[in-house]
Amino acid sequence: MLISTTPFIEGRPVKEYKGAVYSQAILGANVVLDLLASIRDFIGGRSSSYERVLERAREDALKGLMKEAQKVGANAILAVDLDYNTVGPNGQMMMVSVSGTAVVL
Repeated sequence: MLISTTPFIEGRPVKEYKGAVYSQAILGANVVLDLLASIRDFIGGRSSSYERVLERAREDALKGLMKEAQKVGANAILAVDLDYNTVGPNGQMMMVSVSGTAVVL
């Protein structure tokens, strides 16, 4: 499955548009990650623990997007857009939502 953030692939014309496809992944961090992140926030630097959680959520959302595109018979997804948000009562969960246009090239 070819995935692109652009609306077309040079030299690969779209034969058929299958429609918009969507997927989301919501992952909760945990108390230990929150504690480590607050320490990292205090002393500065990157929070690799949260980066790993976001990476996993992004991979899960993209896998879901590919699955949705395959269901409609597409072999590519164009104009892919990724969005990151926090959800839950205190924003303790991380959500990655992804959308794109399923096509046959």
